[in-house]
Amino acid sequence: MSVGREKYKTRQKRDSIPYSGPKVPYDLIKEATIAFLVVAILTTLLAVIFSSPDESAVTIKQWAMSDPLDFVTTALSELDGTSPSSQYGPPYNSGTSAQQHVGPFAPQKWAGQRIPVNSAQDFVLSPLSQVASSVPILSQSLASWNSATSKEREDWTSNYSAALAKATANGSKLLVPSGKYGPVGEMMSELLLMANSGALDASLTGNSHFYGTDYTKPLLFLADGTYLSGLAQNKHLLGTQWGMMNETGNWPGQAWLWLYTFWYQIPPYNTSTNADALVMTTMLIVSAGLLLLPMIPGLRRIPEYVPVHRIIWRDWYKSNKTK
Repeated sequence: MSVGREKYKTRQKRDSIPYSGPKVPYDLIKEATIAFLVVAILTTLLAVIFSSPDESAVTIKQWAMSDPLDFVTTALSELDGTSPSSQYGPPYNSGTSAQQHVGPFAPQKWAGQRIPVNSAQDFVLSPLSQVASSVPILSQSLASWNSATSKEREDWTSNYSAALAKATANGSKLLVPSGKYGPVGEMMSELLLMANSGALDASLTGNSHFYGTDYTKPLLFLADGTYLSGLAQNKHLLGTQWGMMNETGNWPGQAWLWLYTFWYQIPPYNTSTNADALVMTTMLIVSAGLLLLPMIPGLRRIPEYVPVHRIIWRDWYKSNKTK
């Protein structure tokens, strides 16, 4: 005990010796303020010079006016339940087309249907019903559709789908040959008018919240067509173009994402329908391996067997004669 007490007293005496070095004026607030201003000015200047381009949002209106045929074709697939989003699965509906799994594990199903989406109702019927009161013929068409049998609806949509192969676009309008479409022709025409006016955008983003910032439905609708993927391809944003780490225009993107998007470019990931699940599982394993590297026998001894550090610190080892 006496030895420990003596060491403590010696250390206490040593720590109590006043500083005898040069007197340097030091103002923490002043230096912090200067540092903040310098960083703020540099950040603002670099952001102005090198900031990424501010691309305008893609809207349903833009889509309908640029490619009315693709818009109507997609809307018809929403109505008859053949679109990708109508068969997607969790978290939107009970479909299975997009459910991914790794062996028996299907994480996509674990959370269930948290964002219910009924493609026919949400993308076509509900928006049309909002304007039906001012368009009598549309009101009659919706009534005919709602009272029709499944077989009648299937025949109407099938006939209209065949007619779209012969349809021609005239600006933002679509000319479809006449045929036995029942109410479908009128419904698609009115939906295209809604889209061209911008009313469909407002309808799909409308919700119970004060701010209409939920773009889930318009994004799903856009993704079901070919227009959005065409824009992405032109800007090199597709998955096959390393799009995850790209930026629009000739600007550097998120280079740190290269390891994620790398897996999408090689087999079996680039041909698998479970690519997302496989890539995330692979990244979890790789990340766990990096995190647990010091605990893995053999790997942690690599620096001893491959002494690269001795080359880096060769001057120190030479002066200290350490083996």
